Amino acid sequence: MAILRLIAALLALLLGAGPALAEWPAREGDFVIRDFRFGTGQTLPELRQHYRTIGTPHRGADGLVDNAVMIMHGTGGSGAQFTSRDFFAGELFGPGQPLDTARYFIILPDAIGHGGSSKPSDGLKMAFPAYDYQDIVNAQQRMLREHFGVQRLRLMMGTSMGCMLSFVHATTDPGIARALMPLACLPVELAGRNRMWRKASIDAIKADPAWQGGNYAAPPVMGLRAAALLLWAAGTAPVRMQADYPTRAAAEGALAGLIERLASQSDANDIIYWLDSSRTYNPAPQLGRITVPVTWINSADDFINPPGLRIAEREVTKMPNARFVLIPESADTHGHGTHSWAKFWKGDLVALLARS
Repeated sequence: MAILRLIAALLALLLGAGPALAEWPAREGDFVIRDFRFGTGQTLPELRQHYRTIGTPHRGADGLVDNAVMIMHGTGGSGAQFTSRDFFAGELFGPGQPLDTARYFIILPDAIGHGGSSKPSDGLKMAFPAYDYQDIVNAQQRMLREHFGVQRLRLMMGTSMGCMLSFVHATTDPGIARALMPLACLPVELAGRNRMWRKASIDAIKADPAWQGGNYAAPPVMGLRAAALLLWAAGTAPVRMQADYPTRAAAEGALAGLIERLASQSDANDIIYWLDSSRTYNPAPQLGRITVPVTWINSADDFINPPGLRIAEREVTKMPNARFVLIPESADTHGHGTHSWAKFWKGDLVALLARS
């Protein structure tokens, strides 16, 4: 729904969205990778790659699956967020819709460190291998090929971190998908304010005496509150919030208790890993390897990927078949979280499928 589960919960409360009206039915499973080796050289005897699927795989004349679509979630989320009927699945997966599940086989993986996949809070805490985005991509590619028998996706989509993973996938293996739709990210090294607020969130948790190097007996509440506040600020949409909360009383009433509730919802060590896993990300030098059709979409009210940097306009020219779309800011958009509201970019998805 938004960049992190923390942000998603907060925006739902702040914007009055509430819980999803209903969820699209999905099958869940795990692909277990033995002796998974991370980029740091660390290994896990078993890495659990969790996933959800909707629809049925179809095999072409060559025997290969030709209708698979993989959609990747943002930092702190899981594949479950794409099963919401009220803003995502209900706009895309039904009969006659762009990703009609009678036609497409939808794969919704949980990234390493998230959801039902292996993560620090399973027990290893800060001894969990220091994964990065390339590790997440390696596990997902093995899942596709070894578990699902998918050699090439019909479409790869991703929101926020999933958007960034799309660029890592496609520069690591340019033939992995016939088309790409990255939503809400920039394909450059995380620097400036984007890295600073992430690092400040990590430092806030580690500075709490209760954290105890990750071996805490009780959650480091003060550190979590500070991190939640930074995460909240990164996910907010100023025009929409001004429209929804036009008075001091309305704004303060909406905020009351939210940071405390957010701070109680996620494991502190998991958050540290979520935010630090982007430390090695920088697909920019390899973007020219992406020659398949790409429709890359950001929103103008995105604090995390502000359009004033003009990075997208520069980087999109490196990909010969890429188009960049900027959704205008309005009282109806959702800041960074616009990436998961399909009504804003559904037409662009239809056009991408048609040209690929």
